[in-house]
Amino acid sequence: MPLLFIQDLEVDFRLNGRWVRAVDGVSLAVEAGETVCIVGESGCGKSVTALSVARLLPEPPARIAGGRIDIEGRNVFELSSRDLRAVRGGVVSYVFQEPGAALNPVFRVGVQILETLRIHRPQRATQTEVVRLLAEVGLADPERRARNYPHELSGGMQQRVMIAMAIATEPKLLIADEPTTALDVTIQAQILDLLKDLKHRLGMAILLITHNLGLVGDIADRIVVMYAGQVIESGPAAELLRSPVHPYTRALIQSVPELGQTRDRLRAIPGTVPQPGAWPIGCRFAPRCPFVQPQCHLQAPPLTHSGTDPAHQVRCPVATA
Repeated sequence: MPLLFIQDLEVDFRLNGRWVRAVDGVSLAVEAGETVCIVGESGCGKSVTALSVARLLPEPPARIAGGRIDIEGRNVFELSSRDLRAVRGGVVSYVFQEPGAALNPVFRVGVQILETLRIHRPQRATQTEVVRLLAEVGLADPERRARNYPHELSGGMQQRVMIAMAIATEPKLLIADEPTTALDVTIQAQILDLLKDLKHRLGMAILLITHNLGLVGDIADRIVVMYAGQVIESGPAAELLRSPVHPYTRALIQSVPELGQTRDRLRAIPGTVPQPGAWPIGCRFAPRCPFVQPQCHLQAPPLTHSGTDPAHQVRCPVATA
């Protein structure tokens, strides 16, 4: 049984008096100790999917319109408020993309970590444990950092504090939503190396959300590519990065700059992700696809196996023909 199992998830938002679908039939699973990366441009539904896992979306304006999410075999949509609070932090922890906004500016970071411990692990709610957690995430002079306010720390240090808060509860699943956004490339690599190291040392699973396929090669076991609210390709990381099938996945990989390669301009995908409620008929990537065929505008393609590998799935009749 997977640690996290999402089946046919549908999420709507109330917009201008009508319900608009933002996530449409997403299915994925995360095994214990596994790292799964969800990749796609902004507006593809990645963060909405991630926030739905622990029911962190405000309802309204959001609503779960269909599907199910199981954590350790329990349907989160059927949990009581008390059981759901135990899941949040106790089983699933989050690291958000803007640590400066997630941290409370009027409290020292040590106090904020201590509050997390008091709620989920009261027997370990000590200053010694706070310092240990800050050292665990690689912050130098953790005793001093515990006394700092968030504004006194750099963006990378703030993100390490957020990771310390997330692992303080010893979660089985860490959901990291764009944890390297707004950080320079050197700090990005350090944060990803830290997550990979913590995964092996603590034995937790990771669901990593990112728009950059160039970041996931060294950390992902499996990759799920989303576009316009749907999964359009998924499979083992090494296989998907080596032999991407969907034109969108290929375009994402080609848009990543390569070391030692010189170009006048970076490759870009023409057009933009369609807005929820304005998805085109047929394949949702068809208006931007360089390999579009007439049938692509007529019928929505299903998610099917790619070649002989049942673990590699793709939503593209042209690519799999």
